[in-house]
Amino acid sequence: MFRLVAKRSFSSTSTNLRKVAVLGAAGGIGQPLSLLLKLNPRVTDLRLYDLKGATGVAADLSHIPTNSVVNGYTPENDGLSTALKDAELVVIPAGVPRKPGMSRDDLFSINAGIVRDLATAAANNCPNASILVISNPVNSTVPVVAQTFRKLGVYNPRKLFGVTTLDSVRASRFISELQNTDPTKEFVSIIGGHSGITIIPLLSQTKYSEEITPEQRDALVNRIQFGGDEVVKAKNGAGSATLSMAYAGSRFANSVMAGLDGESDVVEAAFVESPLFKDEGIEFFASQITLGKDGVERIGELGPLNEYEKGLLEVCKETLKKNIKKGEDFINNA
Repeated sequence: MFRLVAKRSFSSTSTNLRKVAVLGAAGGIGQPLSLLLKLNPRVTDLRLYDLKGATGVAADLSHIPTNSVVNGYTPENDGLSTALKDAELVVIPAGVPRKPGMSRDDLFSINAGIVRDLATAAANNCPNASILVISNPVNSTVPVVAQTFRKLGVYNPRKLFGVTTLDSVRASRFISELQNTDPTKEFVSIIGGHSGITIIPLLSQTKYSEEITPEQRDALVNRIQFGGDEVVKAKNGAGSATLSMAYAGSRFANSVMAGLDGESDVVEAAFVESPLFKDEGIEFFASQITLGKDGVERIGELGPLNEYEKGLLEVCKETLKKNIKKGEDFINNA
């Protein structure tokens, strides 16, 4: 069973040059995410792409005195291919956020096509890059990328990640509020997927397992699963979780780069191709993984689950199987 290592800082003594592309860089997640990557000393060549606005974002960020070059690209002059050429890390926050009244089917029908086209460009221009998918619904968009890469003969399961870090971030914050502790010292193992009931916080594996009442547990699990709804409601339907997602995406990108740089014990949760429930037809699953020079180095065991969590897992698997098939069918039946 994994336990979180100390939060990895952005400090780096690496001499490796990291070419990072952000696709959807002018959006609500893309802009703050690009800022955080500009501040990361591991990043030396930052390429920002969007349908419009990316050149302005790049010009703005280029004034920040860090040792990285920033360039912005739009579809003109084959900008997407230029942004992706030989990139080592590709982060994809592109797409539309979920809005009040929008179903996940509505969200998928829009974002799946966007992700497919970006994945195709990545497969053609940087097939060996680590691909970090933020675009929702992640349970389905990750299979979209996987199937796209498979069709083009360049799929590497060790380098495709669905970013679920926001669930871990929220869990750390929410449990610290309940226990009145330092959130930077808290860790909750999150497994499953990255939407609603597919998100499973393993509270029984925390140091508070005996202290949390069933009522507190139910409320905490629900808040972690549906934390995004809090933000949508607080923004009166004018936005979703962009700033916290940018932080989570930046943290995960930093961990992937730390692994590529050869650092040891780099552990995060992510939605990846996994053997854990593959015999049940579930190809992708989120759990704690160890990151290394070639991407996913190890997929951790889940550890002991109590009866409550086993029940959550059964519900999760049923939904997850449908989500994954939806993404695969979008490519296979095109």
